[in-house]
Amino acid sequence: MRKPESVPGPGPGPVPGRGLGLEWEGEPVVLREPGPGDEAALLALFEECEDWFVAATGLPSAPGDVQSLFYALPEGAAPQDKVVLLVEWAGSVAGVVDAVRDHPEPGAVAVGMFLLAPGARRRGLGRAVAGALLARAGGVTRVTATVPPGWEPGERFLERSGFVLEDPGPTPAAGVGNRRAGPREGGVRRAVLRRDPR
Repeated sequence: MRKPESVPGPGPGPVPGRGLGLEWEGEPVVLREPGPGDEAALLALFEECEDWFVAATGLPSAPGDVQSLFYALPEGAAPQDKVVLLVEWAGSVAGVVDAVRDHPEPGAVAVGMFLLAPGARRRGLGRAVAGALLARAGGVTRVTATVPPGWEPGERFLERSGFVLEDPGPTPAAGVGNRRAGPREGGVRRAVLRRDPR
């Protein structure tokens, strides 16, 4: 297992009334819960990230994907354990993180989506965000994630972050957790990051 690369910038800290803040490339980044006024920004982000949606589902993003972001859960997960955070950088929404606490078991976190706009990729922002979240995830012993097979940006990011990638899984049948699988949706590669709880 590879050791995660270092996280640039100072350690994360709370931004009063906003969320979790960190500095990246000399600019502030805020991780915050979305509000009702963020729908247009999420739609724009999803449109920008068509490459990921096509790799993951076989289709470009649609307006229902924003709604699904808030309601989709893996099987056995509790709705109150779902967390959605926006990555705000340079005055706009540059990414989104969707995760479920205590899934698939207590002390674990299942990341459903970790998506950055193309202009924010391959520059260290993803590692900075992941590092900030992991720094505040006391007691988490395992983080799981998935990536579309062959989607190299995601596979590289997970490997550089210390995850161990498994072989691609089978194509989903009728559903993925509590949502229906897309008509062209294929299997995924699972990834696991094991952490010392100290």
